[in-house]
This record gives sequence, structure tokens and C-alpha cells, in this order.
Amino acid sequence: IGDGKIFVTEIERVIRIRTGEQDEAAV
Repeated sequence: IGDGKIFVTEIERVIRIRTGEQDEAAV
């Protein structure tokens, strides 16, 4: 369960980074 939680956290982190890059590009 712990490993799965870490895996989800990594995915959320990547999504946030990609979203942030897109927002910066849009601006």
C-alpha cells in the first residue's frame, strides 16, 4: 500500500509539473 501511495504521488507531481509548464507557456 505504501509503495502504491508513493507511485500515485509521483504521478500527481508529474501532472502538476506538466500543467505548470503549459500555464507558463500560455502566459
